[in-house]
Amino acid sequence: MGHPESPARVRMLAQYLDRRGYPFLAPSPAGDAELLAVHAPEHLARVARGDFHDPDCPAYPNIDVYARLAAGGALLAQKRGGFSILRPPGHHAGRDFLGGFCYYNNIAVAVRAGGKRTLIVDIDGHHGNGTEAIFYGDPQVTYVSLHRIYNYPGTGHSSHGNCLNYPLPPRCGKALYVETLERALADAGTGYGSLAISAGFDTYRDDPLASLGLDVDAFYDVGYVLGSTGIPPFLVLEGGYIPEIMGPAADALLQGLRDGAPPRGP
Repeated sequence: MGHPESPARVRMLAQYLDRRGYPFLAPSPAGDAELLAVHAPEHLARVARGDFHDPDCPAYPNIDVYARLAAGGALLAQKRGGFSILRPPGHHAGRDFLGGFCYYNNIAVAVRAGGKRTLIVDIDGHHGNGTEAIFYGDPQVTYVSLHRIYNYPGTGHSSHGNCLNYPLPPRCGKALYVETLERALADAGTGYGSLAISAGFDTYRDDPLASLGLDVDAFYDVGYVLGSTGIPPFLVLEGGYIPEIMGPAADALLQGLRDGAPPRGP
C-alpha cells in the first residue's frame, strides 16, 4: 500500500483549483534563518541528514529540499494572503521533533516570520501537537484546534493558557462542528492582525484517518465562520487523505472565507 500522504492529494487539489481559475505562484524554499526561528539547529541537521527513524516520516531522498519548499510556500502564503497547497504538511512537527507526516512546521514558520499578533485556527482532524508546543505561552499567538478525540497524536484533550483545544467525537457532523468553531472563536477573543488557518480536509465524512462526518459543503460553512472574523487570513495545507475531494473541499473553504468576510469600506 502507498503512503497516505501521497502526491496525488496535492496534484488533484492543484488541478481542480486551476480549472476553477485560481492563480498560482511558485515559492522559494525556506532558509536556515526562517526555520531556526521555530526549530532547533539539531532538528534541521537531522532532517538534512535523514538521520531519523519514524514510520510516518520516511527519510526519502531529498526530503529536506521538499520540506523546505513546503515551509517556503507557507511563507509566501503569509505574505500574499494566499493558500499554500504544498506538501509535506507541518502541524505535528515541533521545535525538535517530527512526526505524523510532518518534518518542519510550515504554519509556525510563517506565523513567526509575519511578526503579527496571530490567531491560528487548526481545522485538521488531528491535533496540531507541534504547533501547540512551539507557541505555548507565546503572548503574540493564540492556537485553536478542533480535532477528533482519542486519535493520533493523543494530545489536545484540554485547553492550556493560549492553546484552546476542542476535541470532538468521531463523525460528529456539520452542526456540532460549526457550533464548536463559533464558540472557539469567541473564546479566542479579538485584537489579532493575522488569521493563520491550518487547513486539513481529513474531517471529511469518508476520510480513513480522522473523519468528523463533514460533507464537502460543510467546508463552505467553516470558511464563512472564519471569514466573518474580519481578520486577514492565510492558509497552509495539512491533511486530507481522499485525493478526489481535496479540490472541491478547498474551493468550498475559500469561497466561504470570501463570502463571510465583512464588506470593505464604501
